[in-house]
Amino acid sequence: METKNKMKSKANQTNEKFKITGDWNAHAQSLKKTYPQLVDSDLFFEPGKEESLIARLATGLNKEKNQVIEIIKKVQA
Repeated sequence: METKNKMKSKANQTNEKFKITGDWNAHAQSLKKTYPQLVDSDLFFEPGKEESLIARLATGLNKEKNQVIEIIKKVQA
């Protein structure tokens, strides 16, 4: 039980600390090519509102938030 809580806590910290870096428009185009089901409204990003973007992408991609963060990190690299 304690391990589950620690994992959950670590996942929440990851989400809270994640920041979009680089040229988001270029990242968005790359994501759109890889995931054609995404539309412009899914990829709309306002600086400081990473959580909103991640939630929309999680829904559009049918993935967990942590998976979406990993996808974005790969695109930003």
